[in-house]
Amino acid sequence: MNAAMERMPAGIRVMSVDDLAAVLAIENSAYDFPWTEGIFEDCFRVGYPSWVYEQDSEVKGYGILSVAAGEGHILNLCVRPDSQHQGIGKLLLEALLLTAEILDVSALFLEVRVSNKSAIHLYEKLGFNEVGLRQNYYPAKKGREDAVVLAKQLV
Repeated sequence: MNAAMERMPAGIRVMSVDDLAAVLAIENSAYDFPWTEGIFEDCFRVGYPSWVYEQDSEVKGYGILSVAAGEGHILNLCVRPDSQHQGIGKLLLEALLLTAEILDVSALFLEVRVSNKSAIHLYEKLGFNEVGLRQNYYPAKKGREDAVVLAKQLV
């Protein structure tokens, strides 16, 4: 990951266990159905590439990627609600794309709530295309919500 660090956008750094409290606070403030601390700990344990965006010594967002068999999956990309729409999500997505490139990933996938129009717009702006729909994928306040499946070919 040292090669990736040299090419990362300003403010992006590797997520550490010390960031977990800040990451959990962002996760809990951004989502009605957040990841648990255990899920984040599992990501650390298996070594998923994980990045944070830090500004003025505060973590403002994070992104987590899994890679297997030449494919990548963006597991979580989140920006603190009071810091959204400032380009932080784009910087984190660029960090994940750069990481995937360095790890020789041929294609990158993700799911996003159909209601998250701003995230879908960002992904499409950076070259992701809709490849499917997962019905009832996410828990929601009134039952379940579908997920749009997006993909980007990197090679």
